[in-house]
Amino acid sequence: MSLYESKKQEPPKNGLLLLQGLILLLFCIFALRFWYLQIHKGEYFSEQARNNQLRQDSLYAPRGLIRDRSGKLLAVNEPAYALGIVREDCKDLEGTLRTVSEWTGVELESIRKIFKKSRRRVKPFEPLILVPNLTFEQVAVIEANALHWPGLEVVVRPRRKYIQGPLLSHVLGYVAEVDEDELEKDSGLDVGDYVGKQGLEFVLEKRFRGVKGRRQGEVDATGRRLKERVLTPPVAGEDIDLSIDLDLQELGGKLLEGQSGAVLVMDPDNGQILAFVSSPSYDNNAFTAGLSKKQWLALRDDPRTPLQNRVIQSVYPPGSVFKMTVAGAGLHYGMITPEDTVYCPGYTTLGKYTFRCWKKGGHGETNLEKSLVESCDVYYYKLGMKLGVDKLSEFARQAGYGEVTGIALPHEKSGLIPTRQWKKKRFGDIWHPGENLNFSIGQGYTLVTPLQVARSISAIINGGRLLRPQLIAGEPAEEQGLLPLTDAQREILRSAMIKTVEGDHGTARRLRMKGVTIGGKTGTAQVVKLTDELKKMKDEDIPYKYRDHAWMASFAEKGAKRYVVVCMVEHGLHGGSGAGPVVKAIYDYIFSEHKDKP
Repeated sequence: MSLYESKKQEPPKNGLLLLQGLILLLFCIFALRFWYLQIHKGEYFSEQARNNQLRQDSLYAPRGLIRDRSGKLLAVNEPAYALGIVREDCKDLEGTLRTVSEWTGVELESIRKIFKKSRRRVKPFEPLILVPNLTFEQVAVIEANALHWPGLEVVVRPRRKYIQGPLLSHVLGYVAEVDEDELEKDSGLDVGDYVGKQGLEFVLEKRFRGVKGRRQGEVDATGRRLKERVLTPPVAGEDIDLSIDLDLQELGGKLLEGQSGAVLVMDPDNGQILAFVSSPSYDNNAFTAGLSKKQWLALRDDPRTPLQNRVIQSVYPPGSVFKMTVAGAGLHYGMITPEDTVYCPGYTTLGKYTFRCWKKGGHGETNLEKSLVESCDVYYYKLGMKLGVDKLSEFARQAGYGEVTGIALPHEKSGLIPTRQWKKKRFGDIWHPGENLNFSIGQGYTLVTPLQVARSISAIINGGRLLRPQLIAGEPAEEQGLLPLTDAQREILRSAMIKTVEGDHGTARRLRMKGVTIGGKTGTAQVVKLTDELKKMKDEDIPYKYRDHAWMASFAEKGAKRYVVVCMVEHGLHGGSGAGPVVKAIYDYIFSEHKDKP
């Protein structure tokens, strides 16, 4: 008996065959797919699986250490913690970024910008640094919650630490996180790396940086490391000893504390810098830790300009210190002899203008030595008129002014030695005769750096050699030029500097020291033209910004040891009283009996 009441209800006769065919087709498709994945692409996917299980990343190389000339540490490395995100392991990117913001206090938008900027440069399985510096408290919070937020990883890397902080910030500079331009120019850098931005850290970046290593780690499904091994160990950067004497540097810093200015101690025979002080200064450790925008603006807009390196980047009128150069020009061009005299009544005239000497009653009959010892302005007014701007500017450049010294620090200023052509181009005006008088006493347009003064004074006592100032210990002396004076002419200037200290009327008498030969030249440089009202004021009543700058340029000799010390105090009023005590204290320290300084 049929199961179906009519033939219409009966299934197709070939239905079973069709169903069997469909099943067979599906089986063939699966088999073909399995063959494709397991056999044809098996090796490829096996490699992918191994790569997912084994990951490689970089091992950071510590920067080279920095020491002073006696081996005292100035810059070291300490462990620091950064927060990175491995995108391949992150399940909820937006939620993770929001959580990072809550944990660290960094604005969410800022974290998003960092992520967006860096993602194209960082591989998905490598940590992308979101927060470069974590506190121990933040590390503890992150580690405690890491299992709930896969993809987050605390990265340990070395961070620069400057032991003396502000004391050497203008020499060492600082490191900070690499920017986009630096990444484009240097293929050896990665996102999140730290590089030198200022000072020796910047100039010697390649030597300090070192070479990164590589490690391979096994991770589980959440990205947690199970075990790892070092493939290539990192190579630390080069350790470098400086010519700086830390004790002298500390003394110079204390002597200028609360003032704006610069102190330099140089070895005149090889150009080695023993002390390099610029005041005020800043804490370079703040840059390695990461400055907030508010902190940066406060530092940048500080009216005392602590970021300014006053030794090489600030330019000042040299005042009477420049008379050494003008006297040298007079000797070189045969315009004067040591015996020639000029009568100084306290002023001289040129047309309808009166140019006054600093000493109201004048110096009387004055020869070359007396002009330097007592710093007579009238003598140099007369000499400046004889020389003229062409000879003055030519000799000043040969004496090392108007050009950079070539010290291994960035952004050095060349100062200004004016010429006829410069004034015409700058102001569209000719050079006037009265400007020679201002030029001859280190005023007018003339601008120099403290380092230029130290190098020029060194050339007077070292045989006339203009040496490149050196900050690296052991570097050979590098001669850049020769002072165009004979031995006899340089001895005239040297003897006058000694008489300025030893003579009864010398302006640098406070530098005298028993058993040490010291020569000096004071300088008082006007900042603005003083009004009659300001001239009547006592020094302490003159507003700070209108007070004169104070200079003291000097050298000292005892046995085989020779030093050049230059001090410039902004608005210090007078060279002898403003800068002189600083220089005297440095010589007291150098030549004290219980010290054996370099």
